[in-house]
Amino acid sequence: MAAYFFASPIDVDVKLEGEEQRKQVEMKSDKEKTISCPVYYDGDSVSGQVSIRVRDGKKMQHDGIKVEFVGSIGTFHFMHIRVYTRNTPHGLVQNCSMTGGTTTNFSPYRRSSPHQGEMRQAQTYDFNFKNVEKQFESYQGINVKLRYFIRVSISRRMADVSKERDIWVHSFRLPADTNATIKMEVGIEDCLHIEFEYNKSKYHLKDVIVGKIYFLLVRIKIKHMELSIIRRETTGSPPNQYNESETITKFEIMDGAPVRGETIPIRLFLGGFDLTPTFRDINKKFSTRYYLNLVLIDEENRRYFKQQEITIVRIPEQPLILPQN
Repeated sequence: MAAYFFASPIDVDVKLEGEEQRKQVEMKSDKEKTISCPVYYDGDSVSGQVSIRVRDGKKMQHDGIKVEFVGSIGTFHFMHIRVYTRNTPHGLVQNCSMTGGTTTNFSPYRRSSPHQGEMRQAQTYDFNFKNVEKQFESYQGINVKLRYFIRVSISRRMADVSKERDIWVHSFRLPADTNATIKMEVGIEDCLHIEFEYNKSKYHLKDVIVGKIYFLLVRIKIKHMELSIIRRETTGSPPNQYNESETITKFEIMDGAPVRGETIPIRLFLGGFDLTPTFRDINKKFSTRYYLNLVLIDEENRRYFKQQEITIVRIPEQPLILPQN
């Protein structure tokens, strides 16, 4: 049986107010293309214009036009969506303001306005989602994607038309009042005893990890030592829980055999890596955690390692203050 596909007779464009003045973040779309998204924060209003144009100047009948602000957490086996929406008797009305929300288990496409309309020429509508809640930070990982977007839906008898426009959300956390140092030991009885220390356990995205490694006992021939940052993404819940780990960076901090009493300094700048904040049990859907992984390799290629979780947060960027003459 032959399949027939028809191009949409409608062009829909979503323009966000003031997007040129906002910081931009690159993200991958569903088609693996890179798109640029303006950055918003929790409580920011999301406003702009929707332009709808009928191709070839033909008349178009519709059963309602709807604009929504959607926050979704999607994985390969489930999705959760929060929606802010507004339907009107004549489709989309200028200066609509959305302050409430409903939560559903999947997509709100099932809701449609029963009011019909007719369009013959291009029309532009304003929208304003005022002080809308954006509870979580945007995230794009291996098996999970947390995104926010404006969706315009035009209900038609033959086929609905939908257009989405993504934004990116950043969430700030204040620096912790207490930030204890990390002290741990690696040892093999009568063969190896190492102590290592990191200056703190919580870092911001532009922070520097400072530490030291002390060799208290060395009776095996160590060839080299390396330190790596590992990101571990967890989705689902037992028994259907999935873990994916990726190495963000790995570098050698020692080459050659150390001696007893030797101290090796560590200084790792986080600003050059593609990191996100730590996410813990976000909406009971996923977590993303970071670990410092210290590995020692001896001359027989045996590996000894110690792993320690660290917390990464996003803090407000400090404005640049120029010195006064």
